[in-house]
Amino acid sequence: MNLRVKSDQKARLLRAASLRNTDLTDFVLRLALREADAVIDEAERLNVSRRDQARLMDLLENPPAPNDKLRAAAAALPRSI
Repeated sequence: MNLRVKSDQKARLLRAASLRNTDLTDFVLRLALREADAVIDEAERLNVSRRDQARLMDLLENPPAPNDKLRAAAAALPRSI
């Protein structure tokens, strides 16, 4: 991976890496991976209010009867072997 950074930006990164007693690659990679994990976690997590959570659980435990659109969508699915 190549990054193009201004000389003042590189100097700041090098200084920060030095203060952490590591090299630039390790410093940048560690922080980038931490941010990547946070972004992935946020994208994969569904946060709902207590009211919405209760509604969701109620729908899972007591699903409504299928309507015409749902029946048509199910009928359009390919049959598995």
